[in-house]
Amino acid sequence: MPRSSKDFLKLVTSETPPATPPLLQGAAALAFAGPMSAPWLAAVERLSQAGYGEPVVESYRRHSPEVAGKVGPNAGIALADSVSLLAIKAGRKAAELLPPAAAQAAGRVADAHRFRAFLNLMERLSSLAPESVSEVLIRIDRLLSRLDLSRLEAWVLAGIRYGGGDAQRRHGYFSFEDPEAERWLERESSDVTFEHVGRRLKYYLDALWRIRLPIREPSLRAPEASRRRTSFDRGMIRVPPVYPGFRDQQAEEIFRAALAHVAAHLTFTRDKFPARSLKPVQIALVSLIEDARVEKLAMREYPGLRRLWLPFHVAQPSGAKTAPTLLARLSRALIDPDFEDPDGWVQKSKEMFYAAREHWDDQQMSRVLGSLLGNDLGQMRIQFNAKTYVPEPPYRDDNVGLWDWGEQPNEMADEELLDESVRIVRQEEDDPDPPDRERQEPERDQGSANRARPEEQAPVDIGIPVARYPEHDHLIGRDRPDWVTVKEYEPRLGDPGEIERSIEANPELRFRIQAMIRAAKVSRPRRRRHMAEGEQLDLDAAIQAVLSQRIGESPDPRIYSTVMRQFRDLSVLLLLDISESTNDPIKGSRRPTLELEKQAVALLGEAMEGLGDPFAVAAFCSDGREDVHYLRIKDFSERFGALPLSRLAGLTGSLSTRMGAAIRHAGVELGKQTTYRRLLLLVTDGEPSDRDVPDRRYLVEDARYAVAGLTAHGIDTLCVGLDSGAENHLARIFGPRNTIMIDRIDRLPDRLPSLYFRLTR
Repeated sequence: MPRSSKDFLKLVTSETPPATPPLLQGAAALAFAGPMSAPWLAAVERLSQAGYGEPVVESYRRHSPEVAGKVGPNAGIALADSVSLLAIKAGRKAAELLPPAAAQAAGRVADAHRFRAFLNLMERLSSLAPESVSEVLIRIDRLLSRLDLSRLEAWVLAGIRYGGGDAQRRHGYFSFEDPEAERWLERESSDVTFEHVGRRLKYYLDALWRIRLPIREPSLRAPEASRRRTSFDRGMIRVPPVYPGFRDQQAEEIFRAALAHVAAHLTFTRDKFPARSLKPVQIALVSLIEDARVEKLAMREYPGLRRLWLPFHVAQPSGAKTAPTLLARLSRALIDPDFEDPDGWVQKSKEMFYAAREHWDDQQMSRVLGSLLGNDLGQMRIQFNAKTYVPEPPYRDDNVGLWDWGEQPNEMADEELLDESVRIVRQEEDDPDPPDRERQEPERDQGSANRARPEEQAPVDIGIPVARYPEHDHLIGRDRPDWVTVKEYEPRLGDPGEIERSIEANPELRFRIQAMIRAAKVSRPRRRRHMAEGEQLDLDAAIQAVLSQRIGESPDPRIYSTVMRQFRDLSVLLLLDISESTNDPIKGSRRPTLELEKQAVALLGEAMEGLGDPFAVAAFCSDGREDVHYLRIKDFSERFGALPLSRLAGLTGSLSTRMGAAIRHAGVELGKQTTYRRLLLLVTDGEPSDRDVPDRRYLVEDARYAVAGLTAHGIDTLCVGLDSGAENHLARIFGPRNTIMIDRIDRLPDRLPSLYFRLTR
């Protein structure tokens, strides 16, 4: 709610002497007339006495009347509160920039309540990223021209999350020196993003053209044209995260138009054009003619594609004769025979293209015609800048996939391959042939012979990026896509002797755990009929018994049915938290938490191995959002023998606990299993945390959201908490019924059945 003129930051007090009347002139006299004049004059005087400097006071004196004229005098007076706060927290420059930025914002929001929300956001930013406030304020009009206040808040919070505790990185984001800033601005400013329509686009491509290729967003290191347009090459399609300027239905249509255009290339562009000896303008024109050719062929098969593509051709037959505008006009002329352009070169090009319609099935037609038109354009002395050229209209691709660039190093391709090493792993049934997982095992273990291996073993301290995942921000109630990178690390080997000795020293405990797991019949319930006892009547058997009795025969007493779980149909992934805190002893004990985790996993693993249950073991820790460590201790196909035990023994506690990303990644592994029930059992000593997240609640809420996501995909998620005082956080993440807390290993058999019993419901 807007604050009254009596409430704001002690700027107006009964002790404040009245300001000199000459200040209240011109716009100020109109904006703060009558009873509002005294509070405003007092605010000016108070700012003057605070020692912030004359530029700050003059900035407020000049722009606060403008704010008052747009959103009311109370807002203009309350602005002094925020000016003072920014001067204290972010410095005088930020305080001087706030009044003109506030005047711009007042014109955009045109509402006192929303203006107050704007000031609150700037105050929060001054607390969380004081070094960056000025960068936001000098760009506020541009930002608010593309974002409403809620989206501006989401963009600001993305920058704070992105920078973590690194002030220099935050400053790079808010000053737009880091391309992440523009990327997130585009995401927030668009109603429809690739994230929203990606799955439907896959179905569309498959249904129309029977094309099943991975569809990804472009790398941030890709050239500008490739980040603004679709691109295809090397068995993959890259689609921009957003198409700025398109909203509502048209925003989704342009994604569909772009995919249909790429599909036309994949269908009708049989070979790549050799780029040797061609000038950049000729390459651009050959690409343009090829775009038009494949679209004509596609429209022969699906005439409705013309209605999809044509609305995006908006070039007009007028304006300056520059290479980009002439090429855009030619693109429209080639798809639309009714489009008339007075330019002689455009007319000639259109006539030549349609005169060669009998050769549209021949790809070389594009090479010949494009080369000729490129020579003509060159003779017209029209400059062509290949570095800044972007094909039009926006649904067209960047043309890189049409060309064979020879043996010269392709920096972009290398960047794209590096980026593709980080796969966007999604739980989608239509995802075709996911790449094989590559890991190096020190020795072959039973069941691991089919696993792909690199030729050389990677150093143990170098992680291989394998997936990017979203992260949920509870402050804006939305996911940030591709926010966290999971890297797989090769686990070090240790001596399993200590673990084996601890297991052998507790024969009674081993027997109790094995008996407990054996007794849990986790499978699909089956109805057994024709039983002598049961919960329900077997109607068929009961009818037959009545008939037998009526004809004088002795009825069969087995007239009941019961529901039983006779078999085991469960796969389990045990996920261990190995953060730095696991080196600390459990309360009331000298044993490190990690030692208890290892013993618990060894006991559970031995029991499940003996019963033949498919299970895997993994561990995780994190070093910021770009480096979530994931270590495979045992895969589902491996036997729980000496090698997994050595990996388990070699685990050491380090770094932090970014739990949500690890849960999502483990969920992807479990999602590949075909058993009736799939269980993720997390063993941890505390709440989620990471070095780049000062907000303690942020990772807790993200982990809770990750658990909900697995539940929606039919994966049960349970937690064994090793007593460390984090019970409340774990209960919030997993639910009280899905969490148990233990502080001694011998309590595990007493507490674990309650979790397993839940799976038998």
